Amino acid sequence: MKPNTQQLNDLTIQVRRDILRMVHAVNSGHPGGSLGCTEFLVTLYQNLMERKEGFDMDGVGEDLFFLSNGHISPVFYSVLARSGYFPVSELATFRLINSRLQGHPTTHDSLPGVRIASGSLGQGLSVGIGAAQAKKLNGDNHIIYTLHGDGELQEGQNWEAIMYASAKKVDNLIATIDLNGKQIDGTTDEVLAMGSIRAKFEAFDWDVLEIEKGNDLEAIIAGMTDAKSRTGKGKPVCVLLHTEMGNGVDFMMNTHAWHGKAPNDAQLDNALGQNYNTGGNSDY
Repeated sequence: MKPNTQQLNDLTIQVRRDILRMVHAVNSGHPGGSLGCTEFLVTLYQNLMERKEGFDMDGVGEDLFFLSNGHISPVFYSVLARSGYFPVSELATFRLINSRLQGHPTTHDSLPGVRIASGSLGQGLSVGIGAAQAKKLNGDNHIIYTLHGDGELQEGQNWEAIMYASAKKVDNLIATIDLNGKQIDGTTDEVLAMGSIRAKFEAFDWDVLEIEKGNDLEAIIAGMTDAKSRTGKGKPVCVLLHTEMGNGVDFMMNTHAWHGKAPNDAQLDNALGQNYNTGGNSDY
């Protein structure tokens, strides 16, 4: 059975606690974008994707997810662990020497749930398209999901992939853009203004929809259910997910400052206090 909204909310709070504690423990990592995408990834893995028990790289007979903006690994690792891919206790090894949980996901240590190495930005959509076409060739009707940062779209390879996907009618693909308007050096408009991302995808003949409340669980479920209903109709689907970087921690919101900075001891206590849940009873 799929979890109800309260269970999803409780898990979201727990994942936030994981993110904060992971980056604090090693004074390194990317909490801002991780917190901004927590609701989305929790909902994707717990409610939306059709997943099999266990993990294999072939991924036959199930939906697949590819994280393109790999620096938000803290949220990815937490959601994978709490979705049963590997022990939650392993989160304590984040970014340590010889850990499988490095700052950007890798595949050489065979971490269940991780299908590609995603350190360099701009490559995830190309991989997702390849997987989507493989599913078509294999007669597998499941969906490929990808996630990208809005600043990541400044990378040129994305636009080759966007052009290719529509030209080849890769319609079993849902690419979600984390539209928070921020990146490591400032706002996306300050760094390299891209104008209307919706208009750009539509110009490349994608089917585009927006989730205005990208940190609201019910809005995500409704929007992504709509996106799923649009697959198989000759066009790839793009979801523009409007999120807030650092969501759930008041001093991390409305700024790009926490893109890649860990909280100190006092800041961690403050942030965890805002995400109390069961008081840490489920912390790793």
